[in-house]
Amino acid sequence: MPDIRPTAGSGALVLNATYEPLCVVSVRRAAILVLSAKAVCVADGEGILHSARSALPVPSVVRLTRFVRVPYRTHVGLSRRAIFARDGWRCAYCRGPAETIDHVFPRSRGGRHAWENVVAACARCNHTKGDKTPAELGWRLHALPAAPKGTAWRVLGHRAPDPRWADWLDLREPEAA
Repeated sequence: MPDIRPTAGSGALVLNATYEPLCVVSVRRAAILVLSAKAVCVADGEGILHSARSALPVPSVVRLTRFVRVPYRTHVGLSRRAIFARDGWRCAYCRGPAETIDHVFPRSRGGRHAWENVVAACARCNHTKGDKTPAELGWRLHALPAAPKGTAWRVLGHRAPDPRWADWLDLREPEAA
């Protein structure tokens, strides 16, 4: 996923008992899971939660104490925000800042509204392209559109992950040799 920005305090990653990522919950919900012994804190966030009698570090990653079987969706839902995130908020044609979405093969000519046919585009390129295909204009896509894959997309969708979650979501950059 492009552009990993810290989102301190926005949520906590929930792991299954087998350390498999399940979902993201609010910090409050994560604290309740820890206090009720349904989960243990694996990684602390920034700050401390205080009550009248105790203090608890803000949980960033929690692991459930019991295994939970969850049926997963096999695909990532298609939305404007997810398309922008997949394309790095850049136009697929000129690499400028994206403002709209565009169907590579126009819907007016039978194009589908699917991951493989939708890209982020700037308003200028989208208007210039109109109901033509990139090949008719002599344009080329910088990357072929495809449905996003991986644990991070399944768990987070279009949300930017907290860098502290990288170990559990396989977000580490490959090391240069």
